[in-house]
Amino acid sequence: MENGKGSLSALFPFVVFLILFVGSGIITDDFYHLPVLSAVLVASAVALLMNRKFPFADKVERFAQGAGQRSIIIMVFIFLLAGAFGATAKGMGAVDSTVNLALSVLPEHLLVVGLFIIAAFISLAMGTSVGTIATLAPIAVGISTQTGISPALTLATVVGGAMFGDNLSIISDTTIAAVRTQHTNMKDKFRTNFFIVLPAAIATLILLFFLTPSVATTVEAADFNIVKILPYIGVLIAALWGVHVITVLAGGIFFAGVIGLWEGNYTISSLAKTISEGISGMSELILLTLLIGGLVEIIRANGGLQYLLYITTKKIKSKIGAAWSIAGLVSLTNLATANNTIAILTAGPLAKDIADHYNINPKQSASLLDIFSCAVQGLIPYGAQILIASQAGNLTPVALLSYSFYPLLIALCGVIAIYVRQARIRP
Repeated sequence: MENGKGSLSALFPFVVFLILFVGSGIITDDFYHLPVLSAVLVASAVALLMNRKFPFADKVERFAQGAGQRSIIIMVFIFLLAGAFGATAKGMGAVDSTVNLALSVLPEHLLVVGLFIIAAFISLAMGTSVGTIATLAPIAVGISTQTGISPALTLATVVGGAMFGDNLSIISDTTIAAVRTQHTNMKDKFRTNFFIVLPAAIATLILLFFLTPSVATTVEAADFNIVKILPYIGVLIAALWGVHVITVLAGGIFFAGVIGLWEGNYTISSLAKTISEGISGMSELILLTLLIGGLVEIIRANGGLQYLLYITTKKIKSKIGAAWSIAGLVSLTNLATANNTIAILTAGPLAKDIADHYNINPKQSASLLDIFSCAVQGLIPYGAQILIASQAGNLTPVALLSYSFYPLLIALCGVIAIYVRQARIRP
C-alpha cells in the first residue's frame, strides 16, 4: 500500500459520475433514464481535464494504459465469448427446454421451490441474472395465474434464483470482474463462494416450501428436448473441473452450434449471425469496462484511490476490519450505481489494495465483492432485476421485497463467513 493520504480532489470525476447517474435517476424516478455509458464518458472527460501539471497527451496515454491493462483485455475476451455462448444456446432452444423439463417433472406443491432451482440453473448456465429474469418472469406470472400463488412471491423467487447464478456462474460478468480485479482464478473463487452461499440457498428453499400454498391446478409445460440442455451441463462440468474459462466458453459455443445445426435450428449462416448478435450484445458492457479501467487509472494517478484507501483503512486493525471494508465499499458503490458489475469494476482495484495490505487471500476478496454486490443488487427496488420482474407482474418494485429472501440470506452468510474465517485462522 502506498504511503500518504492521497488527494480528495482526485475523486471529483467519480462524484460527477454519481451525480449524473444517481441524480438523473432520482429526478426522473428512473435509474436507467441516463445511460450509464454516458455518465462514465462525462466523468472520464472531467478526469482528463484535471491536474494541469501533466500534459493532456500524457493523461490520455495514462487513460489508455488503464483501459488496456492485461486483466481488462482478458475480461473483454471473456465477455465476447460469454455473449456468443449465451445467444447460441438460447437460439437453439436450450433455455426453453430447460424450463419445460423442470416444469414437467415438478409436483404442484414444489412449484415455487422448483422455480428457484430453475432460475438458479439457467442463470448459472447463461451467466446473466437480467436475462434469466426476462426469460422466467412470464412463466412466474403464468404459474401465479394458474394456481393463485402470490405473483410477488413467484417473481421474487425468480429474482433470488437469478442472483444465485449471477453470483456463481463462470460466465457472469460480475464473477469475471471479481476474479480479474482480484487476480485470482475462477475455480478457487467458485469454491470459496459456493460454500458461503449454499446455506443461503438451502434456507431459501425451505422458506419457499413452507410458504407455497396448496394448489389444485396443474401447470402445463410445453415439449422439451433433453439434448438441447447438454451445452449448459457441459459448460458447468468443465468449469467445475477447472478448465480455463475461455476454453470452456469456446467449447460451449461449438457444442451448442453443432446441436443447433443437427436439430435444424440453425443453418451455417444463421448460426454465424446469432454468434455475431451475441457478441454485439456485449458491446456496451465492454465499452463500459474499458472506460472504467481508464477512469480508475487516472483517479489512481492523481491520488484518488490512495485517499480512499487511507479513509477506509485508517481505523482497520484486523483482517475482519479489512474484510468489512471491502464488503462495505462494494455495497455502497452498488447502492449508488444500481449495477453490481459496475460496482465491482469500480471498487475492485481498491479492494485489491486492501486485500494485499492485510493479507486477505484474493479468492476471498473476490468472493466478498461478488457476494455483497449481488446481495445489494437483489434488494434495491431501482435495480434492473427487480424492475424487470415487477413490470412483468404489474407490481410495484417494493412489493417484491417482502419475499426477497435469498439476497438477504447471502448477505447474512457473507457476514458470518467474515467472522468464521478469521476465527479459524487465529492462533
